[in-house]
Amino acid sequence: MKRIVVKVGTSTLTGGAPHIRAQNMLAIVEQAATLYQQGHEIILVSSGAQAAGRERLNFPDLPRALPVKQMLAAVGQSYLMRLYGDLFDIFEIEVAQVLLTRDDLSVRSRYLNARDTLATLIEQRIVPIINENDTVATDEIRVGDNDNLSALVASALEADLLIMLTDQPGLFTADPRQDPAAELISSVPRVDGDLMKLAGGAGTASGTGGMLTKLQAAQTAARSGVPAIITQGSEPNVLLRIIDGEALGTRFEPTATTRESRKRWLLTDRTQGAVHIDNGAERALRRADGASLLPVGITRVEGDFSRSATLSIYNAAGAEIAHGLTNYASSELRQIIGKKSSEISDVLGYSYGDAAVHRNYLVLLD
Repeated sequence: MKRIVVKVGTSTLTGGAPHIRAQNMLAIVEQAATLYQQGHEIILVSSGAQAAGRERLNFPDLPRALPVKQMLAAVGQSYLMRLYGDLFDIFEIEVAQVLLTRDDLSVRSRYLNARDTLATLIEQRIVPIINENDTVATDEIRVGDNDNLSALVASALEADLLIMLTDQPGLFTADPRQDPAAELISSVPRVDGDLMKLAGGAGTASGTGGMLTKLQAAQTAARSGVPAIITQGSEPNVLLRIIDGEALGTRFEPTATTRESRKRWLLTDRTQGAVHIDNGAERALRRADGASLLPVGITRVEGDFSRSATLSIYNAAGAEIAHGLTNYASSELRQIIGKKSSEISDVLGYSYGDAAVHRNYLVLLD
């Protein structure tokens, strides 16, 4: 089973037309449904709201001002989701709309909420369909940030693969629309400045993102330990063939594992508080398979901090042994010190999970 984030560009949905082509959308949905039925976890990041809005309003002759683009996105988003919902209904798959901005994945408290919501949807076998919140996210409309959004989502969910579908077969040595001698680059071990210059900044006629934003997204994914592929959305059965191992498009290799990426982040992030733990909890953390830090093993809380803060973890002897992201604010932890995880809801009236610090977000210092 793989966790796969698929970014669907406007050009893939429209095929160059001024409207959403139902057969193009059906082709993507049908492949996603097949992968879902094979047991894979599918997350779609879909553009197309503005194109859908123009279609719903019968292609009005409107200025290209930012408020107009945001208005079109507001009108088109519900129509786009209705189309996706109807098509996934054919395969008896439930979908959920998730509208995000960059802040939802960079401000820690909002990041945790977004990540937990997406993880719960996936756990319940619901396919999230994510879009940048175009109505308020001005940066997205200017530079096509759904590419970067898809990479941030892939990183947050620790996906196994990010696939970005566009109107080009991949990254070329030159712009294939201008240079017939341009050759497809099949594999990129690392994104560098020269490669960024090669990509340029041109987008498609119907979308707002170009190859440059896709390269930036691939770089973000690779640094987070997620391989990324840029390929042509109109290629028959493109998603199925990629998952079957066929080399299509341009593949960007990860430059770190997800664990290494997380470890670097936790080791360098400034701690905002501390917890002290007993000997039993330390032994559990040091096990080969690793364990989460549970409230029952906490003996003291230092400082005032919010949920998702980076904490120092001290053992019974007073030595700092780990850093980790807390699932609970300091005020909450003080109420559940020494409590069994099954008692958290009774004490607080709610629960963010059994762990005070989950093992996926905890790194030992030695």
